[in-house]
Amino acid sequence: MNSVQLIGRLTRDPEVRYTSGSQMAVATFTLAIDRPTRAGAERQTDFPRITVFGKQAETCEKYLVKGRKVAIEGRIQTGSYQNKNGDTVYTTDVVANRVEFLEWGDRPQGGGSQNYGNQNYRPEPQQYQQAPQQAPVQSEPVMDEMPDSFQAIDEDVPF
Repeated sequence: MNSVQLIGRLTRDPEVRYTSGSQMAVATFTLAIDRPTRAGAERQTDFPRITVFGKQAETCEKYLVKGRKVAIEGRIQTGSYQNKNGDTVYTTDVVANRVEFLEWGDRPQGGGSQNYGNQNYRPEPQQYQQAPQQAPVQSEPVMDEMPDSFQAIDEDVPF
């Protein structure tokens, strides 16, 4: 199984490029993730590189900035390439299939307050804060409207 879940803060703004053939967006950024440590031990941090594709990559470019806290769900992917000196360089990336924004601008999702310098993004009310209207839920089904295959059976169930 190849599954990764990470929570951390962006170390820089996402970079987006587009593939040559299909013009699919590819965003890359790095997260700072603190390792769990024992009491009194020096804090250690990992910096995995995250790769996101498609519409989600464009959304990351639009709304994420350095310092924002995000949750990533995806998989590990390794690779290699030859650098200018002919040496083989090995890479390890997290390919995200889901990116969840845990903070919006100066407002953590949990309700506290935190400032990111001049990056004070507030989502547009009609796009992010308005809940979709839901149809009222009927408390009891009307038996006359149910298909014949769903009619109640008065027989005892053998188990």
